[in-house]
Amino acid sequence: MAARDSAPEKRPGFFSQLKTLYRYTKDAYSWLPYALIGIVLLGIALGAGVGLLIPPFAIWSVILWGITGLFAGILGSLILTTRLSTTAMYKQIDGMPGAAGRVMSVSLGRRWQASEMPVGINPRTQEAVYRAVGRGGIVLVGEGARGRLTRLIADERSKAQRVASGVPVTVFYVGHGDDEVPIAKLAGTIKALPKKIDRTTMAAVIKRIDSVSQSLTSLPIPKGVDPNRVRAQRPR
Repeated sequence: MAARDSAPEKRPGFFSQLKTLYRYTKDAYSWLPYALIGIVLLGIALGAGVGLLIPPFAIWSVILWGITGLFAGILGSLILTTRLSTTAMYKQIDGMPGAAGRVMSVSLGRRWQASEMPVGINPRTQEAVYRAVGRGGIVLVGEGARGRLTRLIADERSKAQRVASGVPVTVFYVGHGDDEVPIAKLAGTIKALPKKIDRTTMAAVIKRIDSVSQSLTSLPIPKGVDPNRVRAQRPR
């Protein structure tokens, strides 16, 4: 009997991840290398300038301040690369199915609970509704043609109000039209909602929703019904 390989999966190291991040961002912003070099050189120049201005003059002081400026420039370069990579990511996924779920699942932080999977979906047109629960209450996010989302949103709002009576339900639509939220601003818009419920209530709402979702998932599927379509329409 062959021995089971218990070695953990090797993950990319810090520098490997940094290299991947740089390449990804450079593909979107070709001027990135020049900006990074400029920031590093500016940091060194500012550091050396501080060393020159601090009396009494000493060459070692200029060198040490120059090194400090070098590290400050590297830090500034990392910050710029990270912010640009986020912007590039939003540009890439803008308008793609599932973009709202992806952003909600990774960008809302610990004060909100959301899933990358939609709670309601139209398998034919790919319109989808995503749900998040947090201190601001329950948030439903519609992704797709707004006119075809009306019924999906109404169904999910009704479910949320039945499960968590009295908890506010806020609806957002992803897009660039009137009263719509661009995908790049979705997470910030949700997190900016005022606190409406306490942590105890939030935990109770999440538990109720999970309980209802599990009970619906366990229901038997009638004969002659496409199981994939049923699963897609069931809330998660």
